[in-house]
Amino acid sequence: MHVNIMTKDTVLDNYAVVLEEDRIKKILPMNELDTAKVKSLGNIVYDVNGAYISPGFIDIHSDNIESIVQPRPTSIMDSKMALMEHEKQLVNQGITTIYHSLSFLREDGAAMRQKETRKPHKMRELAELIKSLHEGYHLIRHRFHCRFDLRNSEGYDTLMDYLDKDYIHLLSFNDHTPGQGQYRDLIRYRENMKNYKPDLEDTQIDRMIEERMAIPKISKDKIEKTADVARGKGIRIASHDDDSAEKIEYVHSELKADISEFPVELNVARIAKERGMLTVAGAPNVLLEKSHSGNLSATEAILDGCIDILCSDYYPPAMLHAVFKLNTDYQIPLWESVKLVTLNPAKALGIDKEYGSIEEGKKADMLIISIIDGKPAITKVFIDGELVSELNYRRTRYA
Repeated sequence: MHVNIMTKDTVLDNYAVVLEEDRIKKILPMNELDTAKVKSLGNIVYDVNGAYISPGFIDIHSDNIESIVQPRPTSIMDSKMALMEHEKQLVNQGITTIYHSLSFLREDGAAMRQKETRKPHKMRELAELIKSLHEGYHLIRHRFHCRFDLRNSEGYDTLMDYLDKDYIHLLSFNDHTPGQGQYRDLIRYRENMKNYKPDLEDTQIDRMIEERMAIPKISKDKIEKTADVARGKGIRIASHDDDSAEKIEYVHSELKADISEFPVELNVARIAKERGMLTVAGAPNVLLEKSHSGNLSATEAILDGCIDILCSDYYPPAMLHAVFKLNTDYQIPLWESVKLVTLNPAKALGIDKEYGSIEEGKKADMLIISIIDGKPAITKVFIDGELVSELNYRRTRYA
């Protein structure tokens, strides 16, 4: 195939990529490729008319699985059917590897919203399904990002069992106690509760906040033991909603966390970067030009140089469009913005030797991206060198 290739350092204009089995064999100028000879040897040549080629996107944090399995409060779909249908969408949004982020919470109402997918029996079902789907028939790579809430002392033994069974591929420690982290602004927290549960009286909300703030957390000894076990299995550790230098110091020094997810303020993101952590923000934040929870502006932090990774968070289409928005609106070179969803997450997850960039010898996970009516559109997706999806955009013909 020949195309404009987004490498980790530049965009190569009018180059060709030669694949062999599941690998990138060679990258060369188009004028050095003997297309006729390649075809005569029985190989397939894709001419994509000057479109872009990008590495497949690696989504480090997506909780969209929750709305796919439970699209309405009382509608619970078959999990396997839902996930298999979901990956048809994900692959055409450019996501070739996804870390499904499932919240491991208490069952007693400590969460802002109670969902079936967050109950222990459903969590185990989904963890087992992600593992079996990854090992069986699938379109994209499915991995499990376990978001363990520090107030879930009852779930500690189950968490250790998940680690023992190799269900988990990324572990993050979350603390959604009102008054800190993402919910440090109690006025905004009250407003969110009112939005989710409009029938609640103010006195009820006050009581619920007090109850949630009083929930005990698991001990530091257990947190550190869990982190040790995970690291021993090669699992990367992430911290979530970091809101202070003290928290960054603890998770980096004691938990050996590699990743800071959704730092809530610019100065906290800067501190995480100074400690050598890779930082994550949501791609929807870039599109909306704000955080849905009133925290850090992802675009401001990217321009400041203190955000390394964009994830889909709750909206998978955002990854593609955020990358191009950063280029068109803020003049960030396209090859550089693409790394936010490819090479940088691969480095954070420790899989960059195989994935995350267009380089000879690496796995051939690639996207063909055209600009259609001013918007980026993915027309072909290759995973492990195989064409797994192809879309043909068309215009209505009038007589």
